[in-house]
Amino acid sequence: PNPSSPPAQIGSALPLPSSAARLPAPPAAAGSNLAAPRRPTGMADMTLLPAAGDGAEAARPRKKKTMKSLYLAFFDTAADGRSRACRLCGKTYCLTTATGNLGKHLNNRHPGYDQLADHHLHLQGDPAQSAISGMFARSKKPQAPARAHPQPQPQSQAQVQVQSVQAQAKARAVRAQPSAKPAVDVDYVNWLLLRWLIGSSFPPSTLEDSSFVDSCRYLNPAVRLWPKEKAQEITLQVFKSMKEDVKASLQRVRSRLSISLEFWTSYEQIVYLSVKCHWIDETWVSQKLLLDVCRVRCHCTGADILRVLLAVLQDFNIDLKILACTHNNSQHAIHACEELRRELESRKLPFCYIPCAAKALEVIIEDGLQNVKPVLSKAREFILETNSNQEMLVDFKHWTEVYQEGPCKFPLDHSANWNGNYNVLDIVKKAPNAMDNTIKKFQDIFGPRDWVLSDEEKSVVNSLHSYLEPFYKTTTNLCTCKLPTVGLVFFFMDHVFELINVCHDSSHQKLFEKIARDMSKTARDFTSQAYNIYTFTAAILDPRIKGELIPDALNSTSNLEDARDHFVRDYSSIFQAPRNGYSTQQDNTEDGGAFSFAEEIIRKRRRVSMSTAADELTQYLAEPPAPISTDALEWWRGHSSRYPRLSLMARDFLAIQGTSLDPEELFTSKGDSIHKQQYCLPLSSMQATMCIKSWMQSGYQFNFQSTIIDFERLIESATAPDAVNGPESS
Repeated sequence: PNPSSPPAQIGSALPLPSSAARLPAPPAAAGSNLAAPRRPTGMADMTLLPAAGDGAEAARPRKKKTMKSLYLAFFDTAADGRSRACRLCGKTYCLTTATGNLGKHLNNRHPGYDQLADHHLHLQGDPAQSAISGMFARSKKPQAPARAHPQPQPQSQAQVQVQSVQAQAKARAVRAQPSAKPAVDVDYVNWLLLRWLIGSSFPPSTLEDSSFVDSCRYLNPAVRLWPKEKAQEITLQVFKSMKEDVKASLQRVRSRLSISLEFWTSYEQIVYLSVKCHWIDETWVSQKLLLDVCRVRCHCTGADILRVLLAVLQDFNIDLKILACTHNNSQHAIHACEELRRELESRKLPFCYIPCAAKALEVIIEDGLQNVKPVLSKAREFILETNSNQEMLVDFKHWTEVYQEGPCKFPLDHSANWNGNYNVLDIVKKAPNAMDNTIKKFQDIFGPRDWVLSDEEKSVVNSLHSYLEPFYKTTTNLCTCKLPTVGLVFFFMDHVFELINVCHDSSHQKLFEKIARDMSKTARDFTSQAYNIYTFTAAILDPRIKGELIPDALNSTSNLEDARDHFVRDYSSIFQAPRNGYSTQQDNTEDGGAFSFAEEIIRKRRRVSMSTAADELTQYLAEPPAPISTDALEWWRGHSSRYPRLSLMARDFLAIQGTSLDPEELFTSKGDSIHKQQYCLPLSSMQATMCIKSWMQSGYQFNFQSTIIDFERLIESATAPDAVNGPESS
């Protein structure tokens, strides 16, 4: 397709294959009839043996017409002339088998065979077609061949009986034949499979798995799956086409952008960097978009990361629109962000970078669990056995009812993330007696090792469970929060820091004193990196936080004055047209009077803006914060007309991310499937597969060389009951 032309749309804008095209009866193959059949001598012979040879006799034309059935086109006569073999599966039948039985075989074993005759009747040719040419093809309904109408001839009583028997057999065959299934375009199947591979993060080599290929051929023998090389090539072409769409959409974004960085290592021991972009659009909807997945050196430095990051930002032409970057707390990422800050500040562009709060919270929680790892291991082993053994599960439920312990949610969570660890502690604290009795009853399963927890171990678990419960509530709120803004994240982190300080100051147990000491160090490192003028501004622009709920270590008069100066300098001179019809865009009409009048209004408003801009921020901060359950973006959508300049600043700063990845991916089992996909993809598929999948989830259309693949219409066309010529083109 011509890239400059508008994209076509496969499935909705292009004709689809017909669904019920019946093939004409092909000519009889040479040698398919018996060489010299004997003349039937009885009624049984006349109904079983085919008619051949001399066509002048009165009883033969009817039999000859019957043996040219459509069913016979799918069977080959053996060399010995005694059997027929199915062309689709090779199953053999006696030559005297009725055509009705052959039809039952085709209908039961090869549904839709009559719609795919082109793929089976021309086995000598090349069945492969290009991906696009096959999708453009429209199945044509063949015209029925003209039939000769023989002149009626006198019929004997035997001939009448033969015709009656044949008519009854034909009627039974018609009743046994199910309705024809819609035609299947093999290239459509491959496109749907390609979407499945990308959505499931499977490599293209999956298409060559023998079991998978056999399953597809069983469902439809006409399907010819693409080789992995072709699937890989098409995937790369789709990646390039969709990347251009992403670039074009980013150029239409009018606000500042924030980015987040994430690193992981695959099974090939290759380190990858993903760069995500965040912004708030003009309708106050938070947008998130994966820009690219890049390979970095295994022992990369900050300079290596900066080089890769700058290449991505410049490729998408957004390097001058970045306001903030949230990294994964590694020293190399910090070094890269610092170099990027210097680069942007040399161009007089504001920029800040902050650590990931979720990563810091994960380290803090790991410090708290460090001394109970042996207890967690024993309890997790018990949960694994209980979930896999129905008898143990029933016994454990019985004991929880006897001792009135619990409640426990079944199946018991035993994942290795923070939610799973806390659930293990929860079971040990809430159902200790049920655990002990179940372990004693099934002692042969657990072996000689003592799995019953001691009183001291239970005491430590109970104390730690109570101490970590606020941490669990904090992570749960972060995971369920619709938009974890910087202000809200700092609010929760400040609560965690208070818990750590209280434990450190008042605890008389040596265990918790050490835990609190390790936690305090991580907390101090986070605050020293995260608290700055940019994060302060982002926090106060959250209507739920403002100046009242901001952390004390961040809330200062100097930060407020710096934020006010930044607002007056960069946002007060921005003229936002009100909704009464005035506009700031230049008028290209020849009416100079109207143009001068508009410019005069604009200049007047700009002069007033410098004196009233600070009043917007002062008035906003003077009002009490909104309830903590308020949607921050919904609040600004309703108050943007009241604070026209401040709302522009809020759109920029509320897009700064408090975490480099979704907290749910870090603290819950949702992250397990994502990490498996990231780990299992090979180098040849990682970038294209991860990006296309993310772009489709963000609403971008599956684009192949300026051709839009409409998968929903493809599926609808395959399930349409009576689409003889396919749906109409739209």
